[in-house]
This record gives sequence, C-alpha cells and structure tokens, in this order.
Amino acid sequence: MTGRGPRHLGQSAVEYIVVCAALSFALFVPISDGGSGGQAKTTVQLLLEALGKAYKNISRSISYPT
Repeated sequence: MTGRGPRHLGQSAVEYIVVCAALSFALFVPISDGGSGGQAKTTVQLLLEALGKAYKNISRSISYPT
C-alpha cells in the first residue's frame, strides 16, 4: 500500500453502521404529537398516516366526474 497504512481499512463500514443506526433510531423513537391527545407515535407511523390521507384525497378527486 502506498501512503496509507492498514489502520484505515474498514473505516467507512463503521461510519455506515453509525449513520444507519442513527437513522433507525430517529425513525422508530416515539414522539409526542400535541394534536393526537397525548398519544406518542413514531415518525414512521406519522409518515404512513400522511401518505394514507393523501391517497384518500387523490382517489376521491379522481373519482369525481369531469
């Protein structure tokens, strides 16, 4: 190896694991939503609810006759 020692091998794998762990933690940690009566929901649950609501609105608007 030229210029770099073996101590640099595998560094990106550690960084990748740390970033993936932080993202997983952020997505699945319950957060308090003030509008839901104090019920804690995860970010994934909030995202899925928003997507479901958007889908209902789009499908309703498509079903209207022109």
